[in-house]
Formats: sequence, C-alpha cells, structure tokens
Amino acid sequence: MPIHRGPTRRVLIAGAAAGSATLIAPSGFRQARAQDRRWLHGLALLGEPKYPPGFPHFDYVRPDAPKGGTVRLGVQGSFDNFNLFTSGIRGDLEAGIGSLLHDTLMTASQDEVATEYGLIAEAVTHPDDFSSVTYRLNEAARFQDGRPITPEDVVFSFDTLKATSPFYGFYYQTVTKAEAREGREVHFSFAEKGNRELPQILGQLPVLPKHWWTGTGPDGKPRNPGQTTLEAPVGSGPYRIRSFEPGRYCIYERNPDFWGRDLPTTRGHNNLGEIRYEYYRDGTVLLEAFKGDQIDYRTENIARNWSIGYDFPAVAEKRVVREEFPIRNSGVMQCFCFNLRRPRFADARVRRALNLAFNFEDVNRTLFYGLYERIDSFFYGTELASSGLPEGRELAILEPLRAKVPPAVFTTPYTNPVNGSPEAARNNLREALGLFRAAGWELKGRQLVSKQGESFRIEFLGSDPSLERYVLPYRQALNAIGITVELRIVDAAQFQNRTRAFDFDAITKLWPQSLSPGNEQRDFFGSAAADRPGSQNAAGIKDEAVDALIERIIYASDREDLVAATRALDRVLLAHDYVVPQWTSRVQRTARWDRFSHPDPMPKYGAAAFPTIWWWDEAKAAKTGGGR
Repeated sequence: MPIHRGPTRRVLIAGAAAGSATLIAPSGFRQARAQDRRWLHGLALLGEPKYPPGFPHFDYVRPDAPKGGTVRLGVQGSFDNFNLFTSGIRGDLEAGIGSLLHDTLMTASQDEVATEYGLIAEAVTHPDDFSSVTYRLNEAARFQDGRPITPEDVVFSFDTLKATSPFYGFYYQTVTKAEAREGREVHFSFAEKGNRELPQILGQLPVLPKHWWTGTGPDGKPRNPGQTTLEAPVGSGPYRIRSFEPGRYCIYERNPDFWGRDLPTTRGHNNLGEIRYEYYRDGTVLLEAFKGDQIDYRTENIARNWSIGYDFPAVAEKRVVREEFPIRNSGVMQCFCFNLRRPRFADARVRRALNLAFNFEDVNRTLFYGLYERIDSFFYGTELASSGLPEGRELAILEPLRAKVPPAVFTTPYTNPVNGSPEAARNNLREALGLFRAAGWELKGRQLVSKQGESFRIEFLGSDPSLERYVLPYRQALNAIGITVELRIVDAAQFQNRTRAFDFDAITKLWPQSLSPGNEQRDFFGSAAADRPGSQNAAGIKDEAVDALIERIIYASDREDLVAATRALDRVLLAHDYVVPQWTSRVQRTARWDRFSHPDPMPKYGAAAFPTIWWWDEAKAAKTGGGR
C-alpha cells in the first residue's frame, strides 16, 4: 500500500495488503439485510482496530487544541492546476489540494498500521470473500457550498478518476463497478476475490462534487474534469482556498462550517487558521526565505544544509527550533534508476557494474557529513527487508520460482559494493570493467564501446540543481572506465513530462513503501505497468517471477505470509540489480520558527505530522517575534 493521505496524507495514495482483518461492528449501526452484513466503524488489516466504536478522538491529539494562527510553507517549483482528477498527467497540481480541500471516505490513524476509520463514510461492510465493499455515508457530510455529499458524488469521483488518471485506472483495475444505492450507500464490485486490501484502498478515495464538475464555470463554459483548471474548486475538507496567484502562492483558510469538525477522526486536527503555500523556483532561495522569516517550517532533506546551513542568529537565540522525528511508518528505495527499455541497460551485468562505480562512502563523507545510510533493500527500514539467505516460509514461496529467478537469490545475500578508500575504488572499477567486457563492451582508448562501435553514454535527468553535487563525483568514476556522462537539469514540468513518457537514461527515483505493501506493487514493479505512460515502474521491469510474487503479496493470507512474500520479492528485485541504491535517513529533520506546539508523545507512525495535529502557540509566538 503506498504512503497515504490520512491525517498526514501522502503524495501518492496509500494502501495496505496484509494479514487477516479483524473487524469490529459499531454499536447502534443499522443492520440492513441483516444477517449477512455487519456494519463496521473501522477496517484493520493487522489485527483488531485499536479504537472501539464511539471513541472520542485519537490518543495522540490534543482535542482542545486552540484554533487560529498562520503557517507559511515553502514549496520548490510551481503550480498551474487545481484539478485532482488530472494529477500526475497534466499540469502541476497545487500542493494543498489533496490534503486540505478534499476529504476521503475513510481516514487512517497514525498510531496503528493499516487501520482506517470513518470520515465521509460512517460505516463499511464487505463479505467474507472480499468480493465487494459497501460504504454508508454520514448523513451530515456536506461540500463547502452546503450541498450534501451523496453516493452519486462517490460514483462520479470513482468513475472520473479511473477514466482520467492512469494511476487510478491501474490502481482500481479490478474494481469493476461503483453503484449508488438507497440508504446513502455506495457499493463497489470487484473482479477478484480474496484481495483484502481493496476495501481499504477504496476508503482512501477522494470524493469530489459531481454538481460542480459537471456545471459551468464563470465563463459560462462547461467544466471539464479531464483538463487542468485554475478555478478554485469546491471541496469537502477542513480548508478552502481564500486567494492565490498561479505559481507564486496559494492561501487556504480554515472552514468554520466544516461539517466534520467534531468527528472522532478529526477532533484535534486542522487547528491552524490559515495555511499559506509560497512557491520558489530554487531550493537555495527557499532556505534563505526560511532564514529571513518568510517561511515558518521546513523539512530539511539536504545534509549539507542540516550540518552547516542553520548557523544564523535565530537558531542560537532558540527562536528557530531544529527537531528530528523518527520515521517508523514507511520504508523506501531511493536510487539511480536506469531505463531498461534502452538496450544498453538491459543486461544485469551492466547495471551491477554501474553500482560498482558508485562510491557512496566518499559521497557520504565529503558531501553528506556522514548523515546517511546506504540502502540495501526495496523495503529499507522495515521488517519487510530481506537479509541473509531465504529460509522457512520465504524459501517455500521462492522454491517454485527457482528456474525463473537469478541463482544468487538462493546462494548469495545481496550486498552493495564497498568503496571508501582509493584501493577499494580501483578494485571495484576493475571488476566493473570485467562485467562490461562480459556484457559485450570494450574499453578502446578512453571510450567504452560495443562490438558495433556504439559509445556507452548516460544522461542523468533531474529537475533539482542539487543533483549536480552527487552526480559529478559519480561521473568522474564512470569517465575513468570510458563512459560518457551528461547531466541535464530541466524545469519541473519538462521533467514530469519526460519521466511520464519514460524519455530518460537515468533518474533519481524514490519508491515509498508502507508497512503493508499490496496493490501498488503492480504499479511499481509489475510487467503490465512497464509500458504504461505515467506508471511508477520507471525502470521498465518486466519479469514473470516478480509478477508472481506481487500477486502473492496481494493475496497473502496472514501477516507472516505477507512478510515472507515481500522479503522474497525484495530478494528477487535486488538480485536483478535493477537499480543503484542511494541513501536514506531514518529520521525526518525539521526546522521551524518557534510559534507552534505539538502533542507529546507524538503518534508512533506519524513522524512530524506537521501541520495536521499541531497548533499555533501564542506564548511562543510572542517570544519569537513576528506573531500573526
């Protein structure tokens, strides 16, 4: 299940496929068609929901948190679109649209794994074989224009998202039909049985108003859900757009009439009166804006900045707070991703050679101040990561696929090459050249060439100038073995268009992983996604064993089976050397002007959870200055 938009909503959508679901029926819910339907207040894939029916609020929030204040958030890039339906295919979506403006049927708790409770939907039911799911909508649910949220709106949102978005079309490919039914019910039929994740990922469906999207705009023309728009849409969420200037800023104000403000799942959330997104073309300028008190809060992803970039008076005066939050809710693969659709990257020996040439140890020491760890798993940082040799249930899952996977899966644990000293670097480059020779490439003069005389070239494509810092040392090593390297930095829109069309040699790619992977793995690594424009299978992986293991994950019978199947998938992906793993940190590094407070303790799986469960602190703001 991808990392998800609940209280902390994700960038992509999220899901979970895992062990047996224990479902608890809420007291007082109407029992329609009685004996074969249980209405549930929550869905849990990893045991029982923590919170019982009628719970007052999540444990990790301050339910009486003060409301008001402003937070200014910096975004690198631009925006030209408010249409969630076209996200990922047309235009640059404004940063707050998904999390602030549009609510979902269910919402996730941040102190449980893969557990959701009612938001727009007050209850959910599904048969034991998971062949369908039915949601019952909260009678009080309203859009921001006062119109009720109806099953027809849910059906419209589902059908339109599936039709306009390649991601949703693929993600919900086995959901065959959405139907509005009496009693505020919406029913989804599945083309398969036993997929425990489908009811939950449908709970993550954003619901948009049919009447608005099928109406006419201020210009008198019909609105088109398949096209970008800069007309501020009507939503159902806790914030509404107050004002904006395309590409520069967008201001959201807290909606005092938000229908769901007293729900157990929203109490203690959405405390800030105003959220402003300020857009900057350059990351360096964005950091300077923070130092100049033009931005209130930032997540720092650049090690150099974290190590030496916060040496300014406000930090010494403790008016700016730096705080690290542990990341427990996700794993990650961040890597140099090579395009297997291009013949020169199709040979696994070539890809391993490219890994041998990457000197992570020197990069970490000289550029990253030793703050990072080398990634050695597609599920790094979780119990789902493979290690050692397969045994037990994992071995049993892999055994029928023995003839379809690299022999190393059973004989050799995956490890990244280790550099860090001149001698180790030289030895690794010699080994890399040996692999290139075995793959049909020879070093002639200073050029690595094929038997047909083609030079080996790589263009690293990116949209962030910081890419240059770590690609240039890599280029030096690759140049030493005859590879010509170009670095091309393009604007965000061009980068998005080229990656959607798989028009690249190499990019830096990040695959976020939840603690309960599932249907999204088809989009990440499945053969059917390899040639689908806009899919997350950027590498172009097409492998029968990988496909089989993905299906084993999706249909896992229990948590133990899920973990074993995921480790098996991880092991096979690594054995193919599809990517050159990069680095990560298991903490979220943040800096803020000290005007905000958060609950203590924080939710186990929420990391910083900013600004969702934070609040404006008048006393701190008075001491810090610049209070609003």
